[in-house]
Amino acid sequence: MTAVGHDTLKTRKTLTVEGKDYAYFSLPEAARSLGDIARLPVSLKVLLENVLRFEDGRSYKVDDAKAIAGWLEKAGSSKEVPFKPARILMQDFTGVPGVVDLAAMRDGITRLGGDPQKVNPLIPVDLVIDHSVMVDVSASADALQKNVDIEFERNGERYQFLRWGQEAFSNFRVVPPGTGICHQVNLEYLGQGVWTSAANGTTYAYPDTLYGTDSHTTMVNGLGILGWGVGGIEAEAAMLGQPIAMLIPDVIGFRLTGKLPEGATATDLVLTVTQMLRKKGVVGKFVEFFGPGLDGLGLPDRATIGNMAPEYGATCGFFPIDKVALDYMRLSGRDPHRIALVEAYLKAQGMFREPGQPDPVFTDTMELDLSTVQPSMAGPKRPQDRVLLKDVSASFKADLTKGLGVAADAVGASAKVAGKNYELTHGDVVIAAITSCTNTSNPSVLVAAGLVARKARAKGLAPKPWVKTSLAPGSQVVTEYLTKSGLQEDLDAIGFQTVGYGCTTCIGNSGPLEDAIVDAIEDNKLVAAAVISGNRNFEGRVHANVRANYLASPPLVVAYALLGKVTQDITTEPLGTGSDGQPVYLKDIWPTNKEIADTIAASLSRDQFLKRYGEVFKGPKQWQAIRIEGDNATYRWSDGSTYVKNPPYFEGITMEPTPVGDIKGARILAVLGDSITTDHISPAGSIRKTSPAGDYLIHRQVTQKDFNSYGARRGNHEIMMRGTFANIRIRNEMLVNVEGGMTKHLPDGQEMSIYDAAMKYQQEGVPLVVIGGKEYGTGSSRDWAAKGTMLLGVKAVVVESFERIHRSNLVGMGVLPLVFMPGTDRKTLGLTGEEILDITGLDRITPRMELQLVIHRPNGATDTVPVLCRIDTVDEVAYYQHGGILQYVLRGMAKAA
Repeated sequence: MTAVGHDTLKTRKTLTVEGKDYAYFSLPEAARSLGDIARLPVSLKVLLENVLRFEDGRSYKVDDAKAIAGWLEKAGSSKEVPFKPARILMQDFTGVPGVVDLAAMRDGITRLGGDPQKVNPLIPVDLVIDHSVMVDVSASADALQKNVDIEFERNGERYQFLRWGQEAFSNFRVVPPGTGICHQVNLEYLGQGVWTSAANGTTYAYPDTLYGTDSHTTMVNGLGILGWGVGGIEAEAAMLGQPIAMLIPDVIGFRLTGKLPEGATATDLVLTVTQMLRKKGVVGKFVEFFGPGLDGLGLPDRATIGNMAPEYGATCGFFPIDKVALDYMRLSGRDPHRIALVEAYLKAQGMFREPGQPDPVFTDTMELDLSTVQPSMAGPKRPQDRVLLKDVSASFKADLTKGLGVAADAVGASAKVAGKNYELTHGDVVIAAITSCTNTSNPSVLVAAGLVARKARAKGLAPKPWVKTSLAPGSQVVTEYLTKSGLQEDLDAIGFQTVGYGCTTCIGNSGPLEDAIVDAIEDNKLVAAAVISGNRNFEGRVHANVRANYLASPPLVVAYALLGKVTQDITTEPLGTGSDGQPVYLKDIWPTNKEIADTIAASLSRDQFLKRYGEVFKGPKQWQAIRIEGDNATYRWSDGSTYVKNPPYFEGITMEPTPVGDIKGARILAVLGDSITTDHISPAGSIRKTSPAGDYLIHRQVTQKDFNSYGARRGNHEIMMRGTFANIRIRNEMLVNVEGGMTKHLPDGQEMSIYDAAMKYQQEGVPLVVIGGKEYGTGSSRDWAAKGTMLLGVKAVVVESFERIHRSNLVGMGVLPLVFMPGTDRKTLGLTGEEILDITGLDRITPRMELQLVIHRPNGATDTVPVLCRIDTVDEVAYYQHGGILQYVLRGMAKAA
């Protein structure tokens, strides 16, 4: 139910659609007081409506509405406004700890004398279980069933807990395993364009907006729904009724003209857009697409671009709703009345995009002629590093001796694979995966992959024997149209059987490679490659033994499985020899745009969406068989569980927080470089036997085959804190030529794991600080990157710059984010990690104030330098003073009760 303000601006009106009345807060009416806002970007009109609807003179003020309207004067603003989304979207990796925290809050409010059943989401929350399936079995007819069976066996405790949450909490729905990726389910089913809720007998209509606990929430921006990824901490606060303050963003207008040429795919387009926007620099900004090119750009193509907003660094990549969006809503089975409401509401608000209307005013603009897009890939380490397809082999060979660190005399290394009749060399593709929400939502590229498979099959080609192939559709609808077209049979025939419906290889759930292949790679230090249709290719993410990772369109994934290496030019060299003894080239099996379009027209229908989403919350038989015991008030935590544990955030909580004081005598836990991602910080991927987390599990009689992944164990803080800063590729500058989560305990200088050192410092009562470089915390919205940091005893993180979500998450966990002043950094200050640090001025903290960093050097010298406090808002000051956002919310709930 939406909160309704007292309407000081008197903007409430009634809209009648097909005989049904809706109350709404009118932007044209607000313009009578605020001035002409017609050319405000649509994304900012959504923010303005949010203020009008909740305006109450306290949290939401008339001045907030004036600030958004006033943005037009300079196409920018330094002011902040509150924002409260219509709903929350979670996936299970990030969602489980969110539900764990809600369960812990029920225990916490009990300690403060409150009613545990008062702790519920106050706005709708959907959790889609999509991140737990792994590619244990592939390239076989029973891969899907076996992987589902293994998934339920591995995740029984987590799924039992989520079933409890489904029953215990109101306003909370769970989409069971095996349905699809949360972003595709959101695009195809959950997203409504315009949201409605009832209050006091009146139905209100307002824009569908959301926060998601996954950075690729922005995919639904393609459907004109404003939303973006936030940390689980921020999402929990929003679902508990807290408005989140945000700076009114700059809005970069991205003008599209023309149409994609023959042979270019939506993936090529999004890699081009990503490179352009990353070069432009759009961190913390909205990107809104406009121009005549939108008229011929399909909704799935728009969603592909919106999906990768985190890769180009923007808060969102927004496409206003237009006729193309309405047509997609009809195709995907939305209720006809809702579609009529969407059109009527958005036209009444001046938010519906129509060809020929005046362009909005933007902070800055960019332009791309779609006809100039060329086939591309991105890699080997970052999604913005686009390489033209014809240049991939040369680029990889150059990277071998540079970024990939292979000695010049070892470039030609090869290794015999035990028990096999082939050798491996640098650049051999060992994983080819059609995976990830970015592309599996898009029929054009999936049908293209199927047609490549069909033509390759007809010519007698097969993947190279060292390539692990897999197909993980983003929803069951994909299987419907691939089956109807007969393309699934062709994909099956060349090893791309469906392995599961979820986010697999792109997040590290790629499953095992054959032991003999792993041995050959490790023993000979080979740089193996992966080609995936995903959105992330950071080091160590896809598979621990694969160092070169390329993002590519699904048809190129199939093609590279056939070629088996990235060291040959796929555009000119044969993929293999056909059954007729003749070489087969990429051009021989690449489909035309007409072939793709004709196949989609004949095989994709509204009925498929209605069928697959008709019982979306029912789930497979394994899910239905889970039984809930006990009452729903508080969760029965099991001491023996290695998946779900009661976190310590509310232990000893009192009604009033302890006053904040200066940080004194802190040691440096790690000195890190530039572009440290949340993949480096947060536990992700498989758990190594020799790691602190592996040791924890072994001591609890968990065998290595049952370790599962960090993502699957996100509900256990003991495991997650042991995996924080434990990425195999992270480099701590306190140590020389050492990779992995290691540090030096001081003053004794002993080298040990970061976790072990942190625990030793904790026993000694020593606070900790992490030092970093530029773009600290880039990547997915991983709340455990902040939670783990806090649990290790880190009180402050001092860097040159932060990525948006991670900075917010640190504040939400009570960790102080600080930025070096211009002209100073860890190098100019000569920080080695052996210093002792004080941070002063915290007793009078205000947003973005200057604090003092006092550096006590080993030689007895002391330096004091200013640092910028990146607690950006008054609300964030309150969160920090309470020890975190959850403590702040819980104390407020207890007092209200």
